[in-house]
Formats: sequence, structure tokens, C-alpha cells
Amino acid sequence: MTALCAEITLQKGYLGGEEISTIYFGGGTPSLLSIDDCRRLVDTLFNTFLVNDKAEITLEANPDDITAEKLEDWKAAGINRLSIGVQSFFNEELVWMNRAHNADQALNSLQLAVAAFENITIDLIYGSPLLTDVMWQQNVQTAIDIGIPHLSCYALTVEEKTPLHKHIQLKQKPAVDGDEQAHQFLLLMDWLRNAGYEHYEVSNFAKPGFRSRHNSAYWKGAKYLGIGPSAHSYNGVCRQWNIANNQKYITSIKNGIVLAEQEILSQKDKLNEYIMISLRTSEGLDLEMIEKKWGSKNKEQIIEKLQPAFLRRQAINKNHSILLTDEGMLAADGISGSLFI
Repeated sequence: MTALCAEITLQKGYLGGEEISTIYFGGGTPSLLSIDDCRRLVDTLFNTFLVNDKAEITLEANPDDITAEKLEDWKAAGINRLSIGVQSFFNEELVWMNRAHNADQALNSLQLAVAAFENITIDLIYGSPLLTDVMWQQNVQTAIDIGIPHLSCYALTVEEKTPLHKHIQLKQKPAVDGDEQAHQFLLLMDWLRNAGYEHYEVSNFAKPGFRSRHNSAYWKGAKYLGIGPSAHSYNGVCRQWNIANNQKYITSIKNGIVLAEQEILSQKDKLNEYIMISLRTSEGLDLEMIEKKWGSKNKEQIIEKLQPAFLRRQAINKNHSILLTDEGMLAADGISGSLFI
């Protein structure tokens, strides 16, 4: 904790004096922080940077860490938004995904949370071999009925060299079905649209007024500062990431040094990142902005490369912005990759 607070001070000039409008406690399990440590971090940030009085301050929490007492403590420390890793409301799925909490804990944690916080987001996972369409609808409807204003929904991914990947290779667990994942994603879009949620990014859905301001800033290319081992930062010119080793991180901070690697972004890099991120959002890819920032030649190349997506009805051109259709959302990464300059 001392090192984290010290790094905040060392990085005081990183954002060039810009006002901070969002703070996000994530990575690892920040909900295990003591209330004193949580308050200390918030106070250090407010004392070091110019923080907006109405800043969105989010804390990631696991369902099994949430109690009525902790919720009140987090509010008192300045936290005003919670991100809760629910994943599913079915025990068999939670066991299959090796989650620490059970279905009852997931439900109880949300009931406690909505009584204390207005701004809450939860994660849900679709596309596991155990998840039927009926179960998936029940997961989504449970979140709607409880009154969760923001949902982040992700297709189950199996990373190599993980226990789950090994179990699937050994046929001890069933493999993921990509077609079924796509089907459940299309169902999800219909259900949440009908329930009054905005589908404002491929994986994110919000009631009006409850979009994640923090993630939205990333998607708009805003500057950001990450604190701690492995944390990533971006100052508008280059991206940097702190050393991952905890002990080396602490030692360097004690010596007044932030050990980090850097990558200077070229104009090509920035354009390709804009293509990748903007296509995932409901605002889409702004062709006029591309022409203004990167030139008419790049704009024309992108339009030409988009023709297959137009023909497949995966994308449309609306008021000089390229928007993905529901079917296009299924192939967002592939479409954006095909447009890279």
C-alpha cells in the first residue's frame, strides 16, 4: 500500500494536469482491501491530482466478499460504483468455471448491493457447455429483475495453459461451441434491448445514464494512468506498463523510480487502434474524423475494405459513421482487423 501511494505521488505530472473524472479499483481482488487502505488510496489520489467532485469511482468486488458493513464502508471511503463478478446464477456453472462463490452468494450480494448503491455493473458469462438458452435467459432476467443498471456480458474463452484448457484437451470437460455462443449473444442483444438497455459497446449494456464512464474514456482514446505492478498507462503519445514483479516494483518505488517499459505509438498505430475500438461502440467509426486526423487516402481505403461487410449486412454507413449490425457485432474483431492500414 505504501508503494502504491508513493507511485501516485511520483506520477503526479503524468496526465499533464488534466482533471480526473474516473477512478477504477480493479485487477486482483481490490474488494479484499481493508477500509483504511481503500480510504488511504482515495485520499492520496484526491490530494495529488485534480479530481472532479462528481468523479465515477468504481470498485471491483467478488460476491463472496460483499457484506452490508463493507458496502457502507466503501461508500464512506468515496466509492460510488460497484463492479461485481457474478458470472452466473447457477451452481453447476460456477463450479465448472471454478468460481469461489455460489449462486446464493451471488443473489444475496446483489440484493445487499442494490440497497446501498445505485450504480452497479455485473459480469455475466455465456456460451459455456452447461448453459442452455433457458438458463441464459434466466441469468439475464435475474439481473434485470434485481434492478442492475449495467451488464458486461462475455463469451466464455478458454486460455491455453489453464486447468480448464487441460481438462477440455483430456476430454474431462466438454469443449466450447462457437455457434452456440453466437446464438446466445444474439439472444442477449434482443432481451436487453427489449428491457430498455443501450447496447453501447460489444460486451456492454446500460440503462440510460449508467454507461461506464471509465471504460468509455478508454474507448475514446483518453489519457489514463495505471498504478501498481503490471499497470498500463497512456499519455496520448506513448503507452507504458509497469514491471510485473512485486518485489522489484516495491524496491524501485522506494528509490523514487517507476520501472516501466514504453511503446511510442505511430500515427498508423493510433489509426488502427481507433478502428478497432470505435467499431465496437454504438457511435461507430467516424469517417469524417479519420479524414481530418489521418487523411482522405486512409478514409477511402477503409471504405473500400468495408465493402464485404456491407454486402454481408454486417455494417452500415449512417451519417458518415460506420456502425456494426447485430450480425456484425459477432465478427467485430475480424471486421476491424480487415480494415487495418
